[in-house]
Amino acid sequence: MNAEPQPSGTPKLFGYWRSTAAYRVRIALNLKAIAWESAGVHLVHGGGEQHQDSFRSINPAGLVPTLVWGDVVLSQSLAICEYLEEIRPQPALLPGDPADRAWVRALAMDIACDVHPLCNLRVMQYLGDTLDQDDSARTAWMFEWMGRGFATVERRLERRSEQTGERTEFCLGDQPGLADLVIVAQAYNADRFGFALDNFPLTRRTVEACRALKPFRQALPENQPDAP
Repeated sequence: MNAEPQPSGTPKLFGYWRSTAAYRVRIALNLKAIAWESAGVHLVHGGGEQHQDSFRSINPAGLVPTLVWGDVVLSQSLAICEYLEEIRPQPALLPGDPADRAWVRALAMDIACDVHPLCNLRVMQYLGDTLDQDDSARTAWMFEWMGRGFATVERRLERRSEQTGERTEFCLGDQPGLADLVIVAQAYNADRFGFALDNFPLTRRTVEACRALKPFRQALPENQPDAP
């Protein structure tokens, strides 16, 4: 893949330290060795800074993350990661083979599209504030969708291993990519709420292999400037 022109200046990532979607982009920036600036958007204080006009003028959806790099303003974490892949192809987040690329994207979307949207802050707030569900009910809700999502990931990894005869530490090959960073970010959320990955050994092995790498450690929520 030929690299597209890179914007000038330092990219600024608007995010929240605990946001799993922002976490994904932090990992991608670190893996690509792109120096970036953090701009914290607190999702709880004052009713949520993401709802303020100053942030809505940057991202009308009022969601994090948002990447601002020169004249380029991007939202949606997977779209941002794909953009980074196009302007800085190495190290690659996606493999060269078209079928493998589609497989990695599907694996990432199993979490990013089918799990994360059902477990994020605004859904939890709606379940509690509007539907009057208590903490135990909301946790049960999250566990249901996390369980389904991680089970799908585990089956995909098992099937891939059976088909290829390979057992790699990462989702595909000998280096982490798009699917790995999405899974690691969701695993952090699982840990936070007490959802164990014990029943998903291949997934857990991938998470542990990624967590040992510096770009992933640097992207940890607790290591962000807006963390308390």
